[in-house]
Amino acid sequence: MTDEIKMVVAMVRPDKLGDVKESLAEVGAPSLTVTNVSGRGSQPAKKGQWRGEEYVVDLHQKVKIECVVADIPADDVVDAIQEGAHTGEPGDGKIFVIDVEDAIQVRTGERGPDAV
Repeated sequence: MTDEIKMVVAMVRPDKLGDVKESLAEVGAPSLTVTNVSGRGSQPAKKGQWRGEEYVVDLHQKVKIECVVADIPADDVVDAIQEGAHTGEPGDGKIFVIDVEDAIQVRTGERGPDAV
């Protein structure tokens, strides 16, 4: 086991969440937190019309996936997310890897990698 704790944060298409969860489970990283978010990046804005008025949607619905790991390599988690989220189209998302200084399990008080 390593003493490193990493948080992998990804913003992906909501319809790819099931595929990402499956890919993460296959690499031994079943624990995750998911939040519905909206944002924009390189994905083009969409124009629409409602009651005769034109509007622009430049914030797209995404899901934010957070996965903290200490016992498996963060690169495996990144690869799993990328595999599950990939469509090849703009708007597939982004993945970030962040160093975690410490982790504390509330119930037991354990710290560091053992708390993850």
